[in-house]
Amino acid sequence: MEQLVNDLTQFIHANQEWAGLILGLMTMGESLLIVGIAIPATAIMLVVGGLIGSGTVEPLPVIGWGILGAIIGDGISYYIGRWLGPQIIHRWPLNRQKRAVARARLFFYKYGMLSIFGGRFLGPLRAVIPTVAGIMKMRHWRFQVANIASAFVWVPVMLLPGYLTARSIGSLGSNGGNASIIISSVLSVVIAVWITLVVIRKRRTRPTDQ
Repeated sequence: MEQLVNDLTQFIHANQEWAGLILGLMTMGESLLIVGIAIPATAIMLVVGGLIGSGTVEPLPVIGWGILGAIIGDGISYYIGRWLGPQIIHRWPLNRQKRAVARARLFFYKYGMLSIFGGRFLGPLRAVIPTVAGIMKMRHWRFQVANIASAFVWVPVMLLPGYLTARSIGSLGSNGGNASIIISSVLSVVIAVWITLVVIRKRRTRPTDQ
């Protein structure tokens, strides 16, 4: 995994024009059922965020690719669950991920549509919750609203630490720069945690979103 991250990082540095497409593939892969476990999207997003902060790459195309990849990845996971139904839970490889599936089902039962949004920020559940939503026959439009909205928030938040760190390093004054690095890192974590807590604490009055 570490070698893959290093290789991708070197490639992106040498071929900045490919940064957007690579980020899109990473965010899509990390949102795919099972496959997402092996995709180091978070590390690559830190690298790309740093390139944006240093002015090496244009932010809008890169962010756009990242959002598109995340939306497609969650969408594929959702339709896998919708097409295959409950039987997929009892087949490999999900039959070996019973704990993760149980947590995802409980999360979905408790928070419904909001679980799609919040699950985007919960690594172990990120790719499982959309599949559970598909299995539970969640309405297409409800899923897609949460899918798209969460992608528009998740990608910038994940790029933020690298971006702010690069901007801080490039600023004048080592003392001010070091302080800015600490502040920016803390800020990015606080934003992600705050979003997740808001989603988790907002319980829906209805038991399901069907």
